[in-house]
Amino acid sequence: MKKAFFDIDTQIDFLFPAGALYAPGAERIIEPVSRLNRFAAESGIPLVSSMCAHPEDAEEFRVWPPHCVAGTFGQQKPAVTLMEKRVVIPNTVTELNIEGAQQIVVEKNDLDLFSNSNITALLDKIGADEFYVYGAFTEYCVNCAASGLVKRGRKVFLVSDAIAAVDEAKGREVTERLLDAGAALVTVEKLCYAA
Repeated sequence: MKKAFFDIDTQIDFLFPAGALYAPGAERIIEPVSRLNRFAAESGIPLVSSMCAHPEDAEEFRVWPPHCVAGTFGQQKPAVTLMEKRVVIPNTVTELNIEGAQQIVVEKNDLDLFSNSNITALLDKIGADEFYVYGAFTEYCVNCAASGLVKRGRKVFLVSDAIAAVDEAKGREVTERLLDAGAALVTVEKLCYAA
C-alpha cells in the first residue's frame, strides 16, 4: 500500500494565539505535524499540505473574519512544518511538476481542498492507496479533505493527536461521522514509529 500524508491548513492564523482565526489550544498540534511532515519527507511518502490563500475580498470573509490573506504573515505555515524541497500548486489550472518535491503545497480559496482544480490530477499522479489526514480544523477543512477522499473511494486515516478543532464537541461529532463513513483513527506514534 502506498501512503500519502495530508497536512491540512496548518497556518499561523489558525495555530497561534495572535492569529486571525486562532482556536484555543491549536498550537499543540504544531510539534506532531512537524514530526509527521519530517517523517514523510525522510521516508519518501508524498506530503500534500493545503494552504488557504485568500484574496482580500474573499467570499469566505462574509462568514469568517479575514484570515490567511495571500502574502500575509498569518497565511504562512510555521517554519517547522515546511520541508526544504517544496512546490506550490496554485488555485488555478496548472501543469503539475512535483518531481523531487518533499512537500506539495496546495493553495485554496475555500474550506474544501477539492476546490483546487488540480487536486484530482494530483491524486492520480501521487498514486496513493492510503491517506493520512491531520491539521486544522477537524470540523471544517480537515472534514472537507477527509470526506472528499472517502467519497472518492480512498482509504482515510485521521491522525487523532495531530488534529485541532475549533469546538471539541463538534470535532468529536465530525470524527464519528467520518468513522461511520469508513475512515479510521491512528496516532502519530503508531504511524511514524511502530517497527
